[in-house]
Amino acid sequence: MAISLGTRVSALLVAGAVAIVTAAVYEGHGDAGATQRGGGDTSVSGGGRGGAAEVEERVVATPTPAASALGSAEAGRPLASGPTGTPRPVGPTGPAGDAGPVPSTATAHPVTALAWLPPGPLSPDADHQPDPTSVYDLLRTPDTCADALRMIPRPPVGDDWRVLRGLAHACLAVQGRGGSWKVAERDHAALTGTVNTCKGGAAQRVLAGLIAFHRARPSGTARLTSAPDTAAPACSYGIHAVDAGEDGEARPGETIRVELRGTYFDHAELLREGTVLVGGRPVSGLSLAVPGTGAAAGVEQGDGLVLAVVVPALDAAYPQSVDVVVRYAAVEAVKEAAFRVVGPGVGGPTGSPGPGSANPPGSPNGGSQPPPGPPDPPGSSAR
Repeated sequence: MAISLGTRVSALLVAGAVAIVTAAVYEGHGDAGATQRGGGDTSVSGGGRGGAAEVEERVVATPTPAASALGSAEAGRPLASGPTGTPRPVGPTGPAGDAGPVPSTATAHPVTALAWLPPGPLSPDADHQPDPTSVYDLLRTPDTCADALRMIPRPPVGDDWRVLRGLAHACLAVQGRGGSWKVAERDHAALTGTVNTCKGGAAQRVLAGLIAFHRARPSGTARLTSAPDTAAPACSYGIHAVDAGEDGEARPGETIRVELRGTYFDHAELLREGTVLVGGRPVSGLSLAVPGTGAAAGVEQGDGLVLAVVVPALDAAYPQSVDVVVRYAAVEAVKEAAFRVVGPGVGGPTGSPGPGSANPPGSPNGGSQPPPGPPDPPGSSAR
């Protein structure tokens, strides 16, 4: 059957249009990442009704295939090829089949570390009997909080013991090792203001911090970190003042007052085991000063202590400025040039006893004249 020339021309035009469209489609897939010519729009003319058909295609860049959990290209998507047929990388790190996802190194719930007690310093604890200062030292090691709790009287007497019991319970509870938040909060609430000892005050501040942590995280636990022994101590121990009267002078046999502050040990141990030196001469028998009036009324308040010290006779010539040293075990507190020791006068009274004197008038040595001594050199006057 003969085919007309017009029919043959129409068939050729339609076949050519289909071929051109097919080639354009494959070029779009094969060069997705290439620069789009002409803004990305192409118009192709082909056969159609009336002999010419218009076919329009918009070329859109193909996104890089997403990597699966195993690092391969998306399922069902072939590897794209460039103009030369070389496979292109897929995914951000390379071709399919890499090592897979890198595990995260971030910690979901970091361990919380809370500051613990500062050094006391360490009490000499000469009698090895539990007292608030030595139990504080035991509590400084978070692993021994249970041992410290067993040494606290039941019920605790005074704020120093009460704050330590509350702290021992909080120490155990925050570490998830027992203890009782209820007891810790009750003891903290029962404190009558600020604890007036340096170790007790430090314990109170740490206890308040632990309770605040618990209220913010009722089921949370934490690791307690002890401060190093080189950290600033809770107590700053030393001789605060030496009272030898208004003129700052005293004779042998008179009593002076030595005020200590920042004590970090049991006062009873100091009175039994301690020594005071005046001008290098030891004084036997320490005792608390007799309460006076005004600022001298308190002789034992918190970590403060006032000692009554009888001035010893000195070997060197009078008058002389002397140091005062309070020694307990290996601990010394020194007040340099604390007062002046003057020699006894001839034929006159020894003067009024110092504040809190251990030898008040009427006692065997109080208010009496000293034994006659050698005459004063010419030009000197009796005091």
